[in-house]
Amino acid sequence: MAQSVILAAPLETVASPQLWAISIAVLIGLLVADFVVTRRPHDVPMREAVGWSIFYLTLPAVFGLVLWWAYGSRPAIEFYTGFVVEKSLSVDNLFVFMLLLGAFAVPSALAQRVLLYGIAGALVLRGIFIAAGAAVLQAGTWAFLLFGGVLLLTAVKVMRDATKGQDHEVDIDGMRSVKLLRRFFPVTKEYHGSKMTVRQAGRRALTPLAVVVFAVFMTDIVFAVDSVPAVYGVTEDPYLVFATNAFALMGLRALYFVLRNVLDKLRHLNYGLAVILAFIGVKLVLHWAHGVWPALPEVPTLASLGVIALTLVTVTITSVLANRRDAAAAQETGEPVSVGHSSDQR
Repeated sequence: MAQSVILAAPLETVASPQLWAISIAVLIGLLVADFVVTRRPHDVPMREAVGWSIFYLTLPAVFGLVLWWAYGSRPAIEFYTGFVVEKSLSVDNLFVFMLLLGAFAVPSALAQRVLLYGIAGALVLRGIFIAAGAAVLQAGTWAFLLFGGVLLLTAVKVMRDATKGQDHEVDIDGMRSVKLLRRFFPVTKEYHGSKMTVRQAGRRALTPLAVVVFAVFMTDIVFAVDSVPAVYGVTEDPYLVFATNAFALMGLRALYFVLRNVLDKLRHLNYGLAVILAFIGVKLVLHWAHGVWPALPEVPTLASLGVIALTLVTVTITSVLANRRDAAAAQETGEPVSVGHSSDQR
């Protein structure tokens, strides 16, 4: 019982200060390279998007093998499991980004620039949330109960929204972040290439590009609330939490252009995400309870990876089967097929 009330020991980590420094330097280098690639707005062909997606999937695969070689199987399995969790949640994030880009009528040539600004801001936000999460965990094992409760509440909301079967819509004028920005800054009606601000009528004004980037940035604050605790449910190592978030976010720009035509067909994705969040929430609660009552079991990380992978495969298969069923029914009735994402996003 004493374990639940005394201060927790410092979190164990595989990372030395040098490894942190190298990782952050590499991350900054990748961001700079991405900004160089997108400095000239252009439509992203599928071949380019697939190439970058393969690159950003290969990096974490190799990184996990390096972890396995240098530190053993446990941190490597925790990293792979956390990455799968983050990547699955990021696909849901992409759907909201797609809606935002459509609602703001972002020219296709500027889409990758918007996503890149959003990813850069998200990395900063995740860093803050990860540091805060590590501080909370060091305050005591009750933090696992707190994180587990947050994830269980989020899972209930995601499942409830998914069962409504209503397509999500973005009301730009109703977004508080957009209202706040427009209250203090004038905004032009037209896009001006990749410029965030322009001088108009003798004063500096924001372009719609700056507004949509701000909206994407503010939206990611909501995503981080369940994303960071979810990975802490897989590993207590702040470095591994940081690495999983960084690898998952860095590949979003390219993945968006690969998946934008099929995102709305993953109609059961949110059911799967609700199951995953609930599972990790229960895992965190059990982890806390195990410290109070050692007889209670904990969920092994390898078992977590299996449950998460099985859930994602299942919802993908059910989505495909549901789409085929609707297509067949539409052919019989002669009505157009309507396929949509069945949730109100977080």
